[in-house]
Amino acid sequence: MGKHLVLAGGGHAHMVTLQNLPQITKRGHQVTVIGPSDFHYYSGMGPGMLGGTYKPEEIRFKTRHVVEKYGCKFIREYIKKIDPQKKVVMLESGKTVSYDAVSFNVGSRVPRDILIEEGAPVFPVKPIEQLHDAKQKVTGLLASSSEKNVILSVVGGGPAACEIAGNLFQLAKRHGMKEPVIRVFAGKKLMAHFPDIIRRSAYKTLSDRGIEIIEQKYVSEIKQTAVMTDSGEAWPSDIVFLAIGVKPTPIFRKSVIETGPDGGLLVNRFLQSPQYPEIFGGGDCIYFKEKPLDKVGVYAVRENPVLFHNLLAFLEDRPLMPFDPGEEYLLIFNMGGGIGILKKKWFFYQGKGAFLLKDFIDRRFMKKFQAIE
Repeated sequence: MGKHLVLAGGGHAHMVTLQNLPQITKRGHQVTVIGPSDFHYYSGMGPGMLGGTYKPEEIRFKTRHVVEKYGCKFIREYIKKIDPQKKVVMLESGKTVSYDAVSFNVGSRVPRDILIEEGAPVFPVKPIEQLHDAKQKVTGLLASSSEKNVILSVVGGGPAACEIAGNLFQLAKRHGMKEPVIRVFAGKKLMAHFPDIIRRSAYKTLSDRGIEIIEQKYVSEIKQTAVMTDSGEAWPSDIVFLAIGVKPTPIFRKSVIETGPDGGLLVNRFLQSPQYPEIFGGGDCIYFKEKPLDKVGVYAVRENPVLFHNLLAFLEDRPLMPFDPGEEYLLIFNMGGGIGILKKKWFFYQGKGAFLLKDFIDRRFMKKFQAIE
């Protein structure tokens, strides 16, 4: 008799499983996919969408269409928590979905630890689709502002903040508009957790474009017309982008399921909860017990085939496959203006070639999975 597989989220780590839905259903199993949107946006191309390099349809996957095309069920809802004892996923609407096996690929969120005044124009960098709304807002302001400079603030000092700032610069340039004032509130130091060569390169790329980098100051509050720092200064601002790092969804802590230190679902080498073997996960929402992993899409992509194999194997009582994170990954930042910063082990390169390589890899990834639509 077939079993019921629930996929929570249609993200990067579930792509191969979605691609192979016919193989799962022809074995007599049922599949339900739960997600907050009919689409899944590829985070690696999000800043490029903001900058105008990509259209929204180029960086998204039609999750609902594919699920229903293969005769499976799609539920457009947010997940509230899980009852692992009853094997039930609880939705925000109050509805429940039972499962024999469930896999979570629900991504991460930008924490709102900073005090934000109600009505303040703030755009977190996730979910990615919000960057399209932000683009419309920015271009509208730039087009209507003839006297004063539009001021765009980016809160955060990591790769996401650098990519957002660089692509905001590109956005204004592409539309031939009056250049905005762009400020990056980087906290202690821009790209503080990266080698000095990466930090210097990112700093120079942004500052050469007139982008202000504010270091040794932390944002304490975001008001409707200003960004407040812990030094008591008020920095005028029209739009704020929140790029202060990501954290896993709070679903698992709410569900009293064992998590890692960051709140992500604790999984073993089979991408499986040691506490509840029928619960699996991948991507940013997990904490890999064997070796903590960076919150980067490359690991979700590498987890793809292992998750698909293990979910089907679990449903059919077959041996599971261990996940190997692999060697150090290729890191490329899209700094806007067709410039990329590339790092792989000891090798470093900055320039147009780095962006072109990233663009090629990203487009190839999207075309591979958009082909099943």
